[in-house]
Formats: sequence, structure tokens, C-alpha cells
Amino acid sequence: MNNASIVFDNLNAEPTADRILFFIKSKGPTSTAALSKALEMTSEAARQQVQKLIALGLIEGQQEAISGVGRPRQNWVLTEAGNNRFPNTHAQLTVQLIGSIRQLFGEEGLERLILQREDESRNSYLQACSGKSLHEKLKQLAAIRSSEGYMARVEIDGNDWLLIEDHCPICAAARTCSGFCRSELQLFQDVIGDVAKVTREQHLLYDARRCVYRITLIAK
Repeated sequence: MNNASIVFDNLNAEPTADRILFFIKSKGPTSTAALSKALEMTSEAARQQVQKLIALGLIEGQQEAISGVGRPRQNWVLTEAGNNRFPNTHAQLTVQLIGSIRQLFGEEGLERLILQREDESRNSYLQACSGKSLHEKLKQLAAIRSSEGYMARVEIDGNDWLLIEDHCPICAAARTCSGFCRSELQLFQDVIGDVAKVTREQHLLYDARRCVYRITLIAK
């Protein structure tokens, strides 16, 4: 069973609209036909749900250029309102607090706060990610990140692993202070240990639609 199947098995009780939003959030630009197939709906039912979400301002069309002769294909993406349906942990308050800390204690004080958060997270992550194999650790890491709202999953890519996070619940804080992102990358490396190297390949703050980390085994 693939990751998508597991996710949708857990979403069977969710309203169809929420399942569509989740699918687009995790998979990116999606056609009506793809939604119909993934959610096991008729084409007409999928079309009606899409029209409802458009009317609510939660999704919008995006033209996909195709090579050769033919009409551009219409895909659906989340609008800002659609993205806001996913948790963004106390965004406005967090940004205000970061600004206050920066004003009162300077960049050094803000850096101390980030390092303190990193230390606390490291302790809890190391306890939660105690698997004997790299695969086990990565699955446990994805689980704890998902519990924190990051919609994380692990995929194999050739000889490497990818830790994919389709959502960032602290995005507003990270945009205000990039130190949070740097800290998380170091945290992942600490959890994985010296058996592999963690690099960030896609970054939400640099116009990607999600954050993706590549985990590459280090040859001994």
C-alpha cells in the first residue's frame, strides 16, 4: 500500500471537500480527472465538488502548457484561503513575539531562543526516533513531524530517502526569522546521526510548494 492509500484510508470519515483540499495540498496542481480517480468518485461528482471549492475561493485554475497541438490542461491549486485551512500555529502572535524579542534582546537574544527550542526538540525527537535502522528512524521522524502539523512522509528515491513536508505550521515565524529553518535542518541531522547526510532540496520559503529533505547514506 502506498503513502496516498494510507492517508486516504484515514480520511474516509472526512468531508469530500476536505479530502480534495488535502489531496491538492500534498500532491500539488491536480486535474479533475485525477481527483475523480484518487477519491474514487464519478467524473460528474468530482466536477461538482471542484465548482463548490472554486465558489468558496479555496481553489483556482492553473493552466498547464502541453507540447504539440492541443488545448492547455486545467489543473487546480489552493488559493491563499485554501492554504489557510491548514494549521499555521498562532501565526500573527508568533510574528509579533519574534519582533518583540528582536527589539528587546537583539539578534543574539533571538538566536538563544532558537537554540533553546532546538535543544528541547532534540531531546524529544531522539527519544521518539529510536529505531535501529535508518528506515525506522525516518518513519518515526515523519510521524512526530506529522503530529506537529507538517504533513510529513518518507519516500525512497534511488539509493536515497526523501523526507517530504507538505505543510509548514510555523511558516509565518520562519519567514520572519530564517534561523528556525536552519535549526530544523540541524535537528534532522542530529536525529539521523553520522550514518547519512541530510540536505534540503526544496524550501517553502524559496518559492517551492513544500520542503523536501534528501537523506543520503555515507559510505564507510
